[in-house]
Amino acid sequence: METFTILFVVALAASLLVQLWLARRQQVYVGTHRKQVPDAFSERVDLEEHRKAADYTVAKTRFGMLQLIYASALLLAWTLGGGLELLDQLWRSFGLGPLSSGVGLMLSAMIIMGLLELPFDVYHTFVIEERFGFNRMTPAIFVTDLLKQTLLMVVIGAPMLAIALWIMEVSGGLWWLYVWLVWMGFTIVMFWAYPAVIAPLFNKFSPLENETLKKRIQALLDKCGFRSKGIFVMDGSKRSGHGNAYFTGFGRNKRIVFFDTLVDSLEPEEIEAVLAHELGHFKLKHVQKRLLSTAALSLAGLALLGWLAKQDWFYNGLGVSMQSNYMALMLFMMIAPVFTFFLHPLLARLSRKHEFEADDYAVTQSSGDDLVTALVKLYRENATTLTPDPLYSAFHDSHPPAPVRISHISGRRQEASAGATS
Repeated sequence: METFTILFVVALAASLLVQLWLARRQQVYVGTHRKQVPDAFSERVDLEEHRKAADYTVAKTRFGMLQLIYASALLLAWTLGGGLELLDQLWRSFGLGPLSSGVGLMLSAMIIMGLLELPFDVYHTFVIEERFGFNRMTPAIFVTDLLKQTLLMVVIGAPMLAIALWIMEVSGGLWWLYVWLVWMGFTIVMFWAYPAVIAPLFNKFSPLENETLKKRIQALLDKCGFRSKGIFVMDGSKRSGHGNAYFTGFGRNKRIVFFDTLVDSLEPEEIEAVLAHELGHFKLKHVQKRLLSTAALSLAGLALLGWLAKQDWFYNGLGVSMQSNYMALMLFMMIAPVFTFFLHPLLARLSRKHEFEADDYAVTQSSGDDLVTALVKLYRENATTLTPDPLYSAFHDSHPPAPVRISHISGRRQEASAGATS
């Protein structure tokens, strides 16, 4: 057995076992604390709502464990099991050039992967989400979304893959640098174009009609120095009962988006506080920082791939007999998550740091009390557990656990009040 084969299997097994262990901890911890609402939330969340959140979390976690096992088995089937090798032989048999064969193999592999994972998507949407009262999606919408996503992958993905593979073919040893430059340019363009081009294919975005709320929000935007293309309400309730808010876009094409479920459930002052948090991400340049982090990681990854693509053991160790640029790229995309899993806590910690900073900013621009009440409503209505396992949360959660976040906001609110009276 190839040395790299052993390394890959060990890394896959280690990441799978750690994830299953963390998931089991989450199930036990949430279940143990199911019977009592944490003291900090006792006046705002009743026991029935707390138990629903616990049951929802446990159900999703248990289902996620099955997905992990299934995904790991599929990865082994694609690599050591010879799945990619067979697909490569099929595309080579058509007598196409390496560029056409590469694009064909990669797109067909992605489509097959999506189809193999489709039963889990269906179960999550129409069983788990339905059971807990969140699903609003009909089978027709589900199928239509799936077809649109597939079409977008082909229309956008095929040209990008063709460009990347062409650069790999003609640019010599530094192809990875040129591919990175193209990829970052594409990322920025898509980030700019998404709100106006992609998102409307799936949801309807209507200008905010509540004039009182609009004036309140505009005053906050002016105060924070934020200019946008508009304030929109998205028909999120068409697919889910979950609520959220975000701003999207880049440069002058920025948009503020509220889910209609959020607008219906929060008071105007609470919506203002939530928006102040989102504006905190903008004001503190979190989007730019995350983009720079992504750029650095992708550059390092492509540089590594530039070296791996020349190594026979990289292909042989993953069940592929013939070297090619497209196979190197496909293999790297598939196995990278296995070897980068243990970076998750670092990335999650950085994300939580940004959330704390955005909360701090929101407290200075709006009411900390309103931010707390808004977050508690969102926790309650989205059935977010108030008692996640600390270690599981440290690995996976991009946002601070509810008790920690509320405590942090309360502390900043008291500091602001003390500063105002001194």
